[in-house]
Amino acid sequence: MATLKSFRELIVWKKSLDLAERIYRATERFPKSEIFGLALQMRRAAVSIPSNIAEGQSRNSRNEFRHFLGIARGSLAELETQIELSARLEMLKAEDTAIFMNLIEEIGKMLSGLKRSLPPKSDN
Repeated sequence: MATLKSFRELIVWKKSLDLAERIYRATERFPKSEIFGLALQMRRAAVSIPSNIAEGQSRNSRNEFRHFLGIARGSLAELETQIELSARLEMLKAEDTAIFMNLIEEIGKMLSGLKRSLPPKSDN
């Protein structure tokens, strides 16, 4: 993998930031009773994805980057579960759910590919 100057160069960071923005906009339409419930949890999980990509890329080692990509992957799975629940509770439109699930699948593949491109190395 070529050396990156900034996490901002990563397409997966850009796509995950787009996903977080879409989640924020979609959860604005949730019932007010969910503002501190499911909506907040979804927002936190969504923000965690690009945040962990950025933090990991900014660390001093490949191993740390790999670790933070794993955390981002976990947040992605958490968000996927929350989207599924929101859809079942009819808080998300079917078309929004489909868009989110497609983005999640794409971002998941990108995170896995990026992690594979960073073989473990004994570095500090």
